[in-house]
Amino acid sequence: MRFWIGIGIVVSCILLGYLIGGGHFIVLFQPAEFIIILGVGAGSFIISNSSKTLSQVRHAFMIAREGASYTQDDYLESLLLQFTIFKLARSKGMLPLESHIDHPHESLIFQSFPAFMKHTDALNFLCDYLRIISMGCENPFLIESLIDQEIETLEDENNHMTSAVQNLADATPALGIIAAVLGVIHTMGAIDQPPAQLGRLIGGALVGTFLGVLVSYGFLGPIAHSLKEAYTARRGFLMVIRAGLLAYLSGQAPIIAIEFARKNIDASLRPSFDELEKATKELK
Repeated sequence: MRFWIGIGIVVSCILLGYLIGGGHFIVLFQPAEFIIILGVGAGSFIISNSSKTLSQVRHAFMIAREGASYTQDDYLESLLLQFTIFKLARSKGMLPLESHIDHPHESLIFQSFPAFMKHTDALNFLCDYLRIISMGCENPFLIESLIDQEIETLEDENNHMTSAVQNLADATPALGIIAAVLGVIHTMGAIDQPPAQLGRLIGGALVGTFLGVLVSYGFLGPIAHSLKEAYTARRGFLMVIRAGLLAYLSGQAPIIAIEFARKNIDASLRPSFDELEKATKELK
């Protein structure tokens, strides 16, 4: 909703301001300019990016539309889920957890935390490392190294996608100039036409520059920034799980391990110590 509200404000304010200034909407309708800018932009995006990046474009725009969708409840459930798993592992070992880890969507433990379950990437991240631990690798330094390597790989992939969208945003004003120059060339070929006709042709040419700047700074640039924020939020969510796992593997009690994890949460979303303690006591 936030995404579409922003787009609606951008479009409506531009059209309203243009209308108040006495503009005519028909002048803005220049299919040739649209085809040049959008077509060349799409072509250059295809040229400059790999097949892997192109296959992820739709998913990336969905992430940008949803934004950083983590709430305090998501973080709280992450902490409570870790506490439940660590407590069970400490009392009964990792063996009873294997069925829950292998089939989390069928697990009564995981099903008790629906807010966490909706974040598939975090669910897979947690289960993967719990599976490694259950196989006998309980060295916190090895696990830390592996987690950091995975997060670094994810960051590289995310940064590549963000850069791809931002590069397109940076190039779009230049594409608008190309469309405008072609419009001027067309106008010069009709220099013998009446002033009114020349005015329409010049106005149509300038629409290219307008459209290029609008698409860049009104849409693609903000989308790239929203995508960057969403990826940063996802990394932060994984870092909370990382802190809990490493604290538990270092020999800390489950309640201490999740306190280490809580300290990695952004202050605006972090549950208080009392809230977390109360929630752990209320767990069934």
